[in-house]
Amino acid sequence: MSVYVVARIDIHDRERYGQYEAGFMEIFERHDGEMLAVEEAPEVLEGEWPVTRTVLIRFPQKAALEAWYRSEDYQRLAEHRFAASVGNVAMLNGFAP
Repeated sequence: MSVYVVARIDIHDRERYGQYEAGFMEIFERHDGEMLAVEEAPEVLEGEWPVTRTVLIRFPQKAALEAWYRSEDYQRLAEHRFAASVGNVAMLNGFAP
């Protein structure tokens, strides 16, 4: 079953975050991830959305997501994101009626 990652990121250092972006896709694609949406200014239907970037990604199964997120390459790259932003990242299981 597919799993999804929703990341709400508040970027405070665009230059440093750019270092994260520069290496992201190469590592991400090795783990069968699919980028579904990246939005800087979403249309807010309810409430407030006080972050500068929202990301939605999909993996075919939880094992692929965990292999990507916990990989040495990604964790080393993520240091740039940690230094340049504050984020809330959650995994959602796909819906199976």
